[in-house]
Amino acid sequence: MTDDTPLGNDESDASTDVTRVAATYDRIADHFAETRAHPWPEVVSFVETHGGASRSDDRGEETRQAGRAGQPGQPGQPGQAGQPGQPGQAGQPEQPGQAGQPEQPGQTGSVDSPVSERSESAGRIGLDVGAGNGRHAELLAEVTDRVVAVDVSRALLQTARVRAEESGYADALAPVVGGAGALPAATDSVDVAVYVATLHHLPTRARRVASLSELGRVLAPDGRGLVSAWSTAHDRFDETEGFDTEIDWTLPGGETVPRFYHVYDPAEFRADLRESSLTVERATVSSGNCYAVVSDRRD
Repeated sequence: MTDDTPLGNDESDASTDVTRVAATYDRIADHFAETRAHPWPEVVSFVETHGGASRSDDRGEETRQAGRAGQPGQPGQPGQAGQPGQPGQAGQPEQPGQAGQPEQPGQTGSVDSPVSERSESAGRIGLDVGAGNGRHAELLAEVTDRVVAVDVSRALLQTARVRAEESGYADALAPVVGGAGALPAATDSVDVAVYVATLHHLPTRARRVASLSELGRVLAPDGRGLVSAWSTAHDRFDETEGFDTEIDWTLPGGETVPRFYHVYDPAEFRADLRESSLTVERATVSSGNCYAVVSDRRD
């Protein structure tokens, strides 16, 4: 089932939606980050397969292994460790001028220089849309020279900055407060991207499809992206068609914070990908989530 509701005043509605999501994740950021220590195995596999190798990688095997220590969390468990990651964030970012707009050049955390245009001197560019505490940005830092970490939550991006400093890749991390609808990267500039557990927080089909096309815009001609969203295939759901819902995050002490989700059925997920500018190279369901490896559809 898809949402074909007209958007109305899209700019105003988008601003309200982003503000709401940002407030939610700022509120739960510390606890959320604590329960998201490890990358999902599906993301590890994607980066190993499609990440290539950084042209200026001097971080060494010790740094690589540090990002893999321990057992990966299980995706898709809401309200506790291992639930799907939320729109990611990283660093000491400045708030964009409006919802979904990237930072202006020169602001703290801006990435104007590394992704304003495609160039050999910039090296390989990674992009984490909905970066959260940076657990997947860390993987991208192993195979690229610069990782743009985008999220609507300033607080989560700050936890990503701390993680990067502790793990030795802070110089490669470019955190930006922003939304998936207006990515802070030039057309054809991104070599490898992850858009994981974030798409399902956008409230209408039109915005979800538009964000997928925006991912296609920034992918390089030989670039690849991994997209994921929560699925009706998860054993907590009885529904077989996509639906909207709210799922609480429970903080220590018992306070609950509601979060919007659009839970995809697998056919609907594939339909939205086809509607966008992306080409689907492989689509699967794993651990209760829909996944797709994608590239930009070239004319």
